[in-house]
Amino acid sequence: MNPKIKKIDAEYEKNAAKITELQARQKELSKERTELENLDIIGIVRSLGVTPDALAALIQASRGGQAAPALGNILEEKEGGNDVEAEND
Repeated sequence: MNPKIKKIDAEYEKNAAKITELQARQKELSKERTELENLDIIGIVRSLGVTPDALAALIQASRGGQAAPALGNILEEKEGGNDVEAEND
């Protein structure tokens, strides 16, 4: 076999191995990023004190272009609930 072909074949195999390794690392990074994004979202939702039902309603409203009013309603309900608790203390 031509020595140049052997050299090209060796480089080809080396590159294929690198590509496989990089693709695996890319997949790991994607999973890590998604997990961190999900944790951020959970933190935001919890800091707002939004219930799972209210979050579902907000997501549903956002699909219909009504996210801003729905979020306002959720926050008003939350503030209203806090006022009642404060009055009872």
